[in-house]
Amino acid sequence: MALGDETVSASREETHAFQADVARLLHMMVHSVYSDRSIFLRELISNAADACEKLRFEGISNAALLPGENGFAIRIEPDAEASTLTISDNGIGMSREEMIKALGTIAHSGTRDFLDRHGNKKSGEETADEAPRDAIDSSLIGQFGVGFYSAFIVADNVDVISRRAGSDEVWKWSSNGGGSYRIEKSGVDMPFSGARIVLHIKSDAKEFLESYRLESIIREHSAAIQVPIDLVEKKDGDTRRIADGAALWSRPKSAITTEEYTEFYRDLARQFDEPALTVHWKAEGRNEYSVLAFIPGSRPLDLFDPARKGRAKLYVKRVLITEDADLLPAWLRFVRIVVDAADVPLNVSRELVQKSPVVAAIKKAVTNRIMQELSHLAKNDAERFADIWKNFGPVIKEGLYEDAERRDQIFEVARFATTKSAEPVRTLKDYIADLKQNQTAIYYIAGDDVGRLNASPQLEGFRARDIEVLILSDPVDAFWTTTALGFEGKPFKSITQSATDLKDIGEKKDEDEKKPENDAQIATLLAFAKQTLNDVAEDVRTSDKLSESPACLVASDKALDRRLERILAEHGRLQDKSKPVLEINPQHELVRKLSQNLQDKRDQTSIEDAIWMLFDEARMIEGETPTDPVAFRQRLFRMMSQSLE
Repeated sequence: MALGDETVSASREETHAFQADVARLLHMMVHSVYSDRSIFLRELISNAADACEKLRFEGISNAALLPGENGFAIRIEPDAEASTLTISDNGIGMSREEMIKALGTIAHSGTRDFLDRHGNKKSGEETADEAPRDAIDSSLIGQFGVGFYSAFIVADNVDVISRRAGSDEVWKWSSNGGGSYRIEKSGVDMPFSGARIVLHIKSDAKEFLESYRLESIIREHSAAIQVPIDLVEKKDGDTRRIADGAALWSRPKSAITTEEYTEFYRDLARQFDEPALTVHWKAEGRNEYSVLAFIPGSRPLDLFDPARKGRAKLYVKRVLITEDADLLPAWLRFVRIVVDAADVPLNVSRELVQKSPVVAAIKKAVTNRIMQELSHLAKNDAERFADIWKNFGPVIKEGLYEDAERRDQIFEVARFATTKSAEPVRTLKDYIADLKQNQTAIYYIAGDDVGRLNASPQLEGFRARDIEVLILSDPVDAFWTTTALGFEGKPFKSITQSATDLKDIGEKKDEDEKKPENDAQIATLLAFAKQTLNDVAEDVRTSDKLSESPACLVASDKALDRRLERILAEHGRLQDKSKPVLEINPQHELVRKLSQNLQDKRDQTSIEDAIWMLFDEARMIEGETPTDPVAFRQRLFRMMSQSLE
C-alpha cells in the first residue's frame, strides 16, 4: 500500500460502539440505583401487574387469551427450606425471543415496547377491538427497563419460567447476575400463560422469606396495585389475599362507606380518632390524578415538629413512590393525603420524584382544593370548622407569613379570639363590619399567654371605647402581622407599638372621666421620669390607652412590635433590643400624687423608686423580669418601710 493510502486510512473518520464489562455494569446498576433492598419486591410485583394489564388489553380482541373466572392474580410464595421466593402471575408471559429482548438487554422496557406496538393511534382513532393509547398508558407501570434486575440485590440466582399467551411453549431463563444468562425449554407444567420468577435468596437476605416481612412490604408499597396479591403460607399451604386490587381512592365516592373511609384514615394517619373532614376527588385534563385527603379529628403528636414534615403519600399508577412527598405546603402538614398520579417524572429507581411542572401543578391544585373545602365547611358548618380551627389554626396561620399568594384564602377561613369573644370564632369580615366611627386600622395585641393578654393595661382604653382588638397568642402571629398589608384596605396595627390616638374613635363609655388637675405638673413629672429612666426607656409620655392602670410599655415609633422583638432575641436573631416607651395615665391617682410630690419637692429618692417600680411593674405584666431584680427588691423594701411609718 502506498504511503499516501496509509495516510488517508489513518485520517478517515470511524464510528465505534462503546465497550462495557456487562457483569460490572449490572452489579453497579443494581447496587447503586436502589437505596432500600426491599424495593425489589415492589419492582417485581409491578412487572407482574403490567403483564396482567398487557394481557387484559390483548384480551379485548381475543377473549380466549384471558384467564378463567378467578381472574388475574399475583402469587407470592416463600420457601424457607429451599431458600427461594417465587413471584407468579397469570399475565401475558414471554416467548423465547421476548425473554432475550426483555431480560437479556439492560434498560430495555417491555412495557415501553408494548406501548410502542399498541399505541401508535391517537385516542379516538381505534377500532372496536383496540384500546386507546392513553387508557393503556394509564394502567402500565414500568418505564425504565431496570426494575427486574433489582432481584439480584437479594438473590444470587434468578430463574424466570414463562409461557406466552397464545403459545403452548414454556421457556426458562436463568442468570446469576454475572454478565451472562441461559435459556432453555422447560418441562414445567403451566396450564395458563404467565411468568414465575424464582429468586434463590442470598444468605444475608433470609428476612425476605418470612411471611410477615413480605406482607409488610406489600402492604406498604404495593397494596394498591390493580391486580389482587395472594401470599402463600408454606407451613400449611394456606393462601391469604393481602391486597384485593382495588385502591380505595380509585373507587367512586358513592361506593365507599363512612366506615371504610375511617378505617383507611386510621391506617394512613396511624391515629385512632375519626377524620374531621374527608376530601376525595379525581382530577382530569392535562394532569390526571386521584386524591384522598383527611383532616384529623385531633392534633397529631408531631404537629409542631421543627422539621415540619407533611404526610403526603405519592403513588404513581398505584405504586407507592414515597410517604413524604412535597405535595402540600408546610402550613398544611397536618393533612393526611394520598395522591395517585398517572404520569409523574421519577428517577430511574422510582424512589424519588423529580422536580417538574407536573409536580408543581399538582401541588398547587391540591392546596387550592383543600382550602376551598375548608372555606366551604366554614360557611356551612361553623361548629365542625371551629373544632378544626381549634386544633390546626395556629399551623394554618403560618401560611399568612410564608405563602403570600394564598393569604387571602387563609384570611377567609381564619378565626380569631378578640376582646368581644374569648373563643376564636370572629372573622376579619366580622371585625370590619363592626368598625367604630373614624377607625382606620385593625388593632391587635400579640403575646404568648391569653390570660396575660386579656389583662394587659394597653386594652383598657380600647375597652372603654368598645373598640375590638384581636387577641393573638400564637408565636407566628408576631410575624405575619408585620408582613400582611392589611385586610379590605385596613392595615394591622399593634396596640403595643407606637402611639395610638383613640380620642377621635368611638365614644368613651365613662363620660365622667377625670381631667389632670395641672398639665404643667404632669409635664414636669414626664421630664423627671425620662431623666430617671434614661438608660432603659426611649421616652416617657402620657397615654390614652389607659383608664385603670397607672402605666404600660409600648414600642417606640420605629421599633419592632415588642412580642416579635422578644421572639427574635430569644432565638439569637436580634443583637440589641430597642428601648421601650413608658406611657403613664395622667388621670390615675398614683400618677397625680407623684406629680404633686414632685411639685412639693418631697423626697426625691422615693419618687425615683416609684417611677422605677412603675417601669418594672409594666415589664412584669408583659411576662418579663424587672430590669435589675436586686435593685427592684431594695426599692420594694424601702417603699414598704415608708408605708408602715
